[in-house]
Amino acid sequence: MSASTRDAVLKRIRRAVGATPAHDRARREAVAERLSRTPAGIVPERGQVPPAERLALFVDKATVAAATVTRVENDAAIPDAIATYLREHNLPAAIKTGHDPRLTALDFSATALRVSRGPSDGDDLTSLSRADGGIAETGTLVLTSGRDNPTSLNFLPEYHIVILDAADVAGDMEAVIAKLRQRHGQGELPRSVNFITGPSRSADIEQTMLLGAHGPRSLHIIVIGEPGLGAAKPKPH
Repeated sequence: MSASTRDAVLKRIRRAVGATPAHDRARREAVAERLSRTPAGIVPERGQVPPAERLALFVDKATVAAATVTRVENDAAIPDAIATYLREHNLPAAIKTGHDPRLTALDFSATALRVSRGPSDGDDLTSLSRADGGIAETGTLVLTSGRDNPTSLNFLPEYHIVILDAADVAGDMEAVIAKLRQRHGQGELPRSVNFITGPSRSADIEQTMLLGAHGPRSLHIIVIGEPGLGAAKPKPH
């Protein structure tokens, strides 16, 4: 569509809905006011439970969605948990991850894992990401885009491993979004926020469920620490 055609179409739409400069200004003000208030919608009661029950609900819903979940005490246990997962699934001891400081600080020296960093080019079999939060009522992971956690790692490899602090599991989506706004600032969310519930799936063909249709065929979540307490710090030797 050329610019002149587009302008003509938009002009006809404005005329049809009775839009005027004063009307447009009022609508812009209404939108700005609503965005500034960020009103919450109706929040289901299912996720409004104590922290331990909330984490149990998250694990249950994630498992129902065909994800697998492992719990570890602290960050120091993450490399071994990853190595165990790869070994149990007969996968190569190699993983692709981003430049998230939490992930670059992990010590893989006691494992045979080969770690590479950066976005996926589509040839990586297994990736590692860090979630910003989890939604208990649906077992959903929330991941934000950026150099530290490239979005390509969420969708191109066949096996996706995600670390999640138990303390970052909220009851509902609204609570997670509120935390993201607080962390990044009003109107400053990352370019994309991905909500992931279980591995990729489709039943488009004869209503037969197929995992890995549009993304990873396997999603493994490593939950760190205790709910409401944050990730436990490694014990000094």
